[in-house]
Amino acid sequence: MPVLQTPRLLLLPLTRALIERRLQEEAFEHVLATPDGPLPVTFTAPWPGDPLPLFPAKLERLIGAGLAEAPGSFVAVTRADGRAVGQLGGKGGVDAHGAVEIGYGFAPADWGQGYAKEAVRALTAHFLQEPGVRTVTAQTAVANPASRRVLEKCGFRQTGTAWDEEDGDLLTWAVTPATLTNEYSAE
Repeated sequence: MPVLQTPRLLLLPLTRALIERRLQEEAFEHVLATPDGPLPVTFTAPWPGDPLPLFPAKLERLIGAGLAEAPGSFVAVTRADGRAVGQLGGKGGVDAHGAVEIGYGFAPADWGQGYAKEAVRALTAHFLQEPGVRTVTAQTAVANPASRRVLEKCGFRQTGTAWDEEDGDLLTWAVTPATLTNEYSAE
């Protein structure tokens, strides 16, 4: 899986070894591969994006498939100091309509610094270049205006509403290559 690069971040593949380590420890340093060689990455508690409840099932799927990396899943790491600040990726494969849904989460200590916007832009551009992908979709809780603003800044347009037992009322979003081209630099 490729490493995605932005001006301030490296989006490094989420590895099986990293998931196993997180299930054992809350805060730690773990060496991840980058285009410039191994990079010691610092993970603090809580883990960026707080995906811990999802990790056991994700790990089981990786082991069952014999995979070392979670396809389409990345850890956002700062270039300046090697800190993990977020996690993001696809929530599954491409559906019959050519859509892939993304999700993301960032450490509260790093909110408001533009990391989510930078990372979501890179992830969206990556998926829109994949064969068969025509649309990238996302959902945000109505009660989460910051996440909604991230998607707006990344060229997503609201497409409807949904409901989730855990998050309640949701807004649904989508972006296509044409929308991304026209709206990518919108602030």
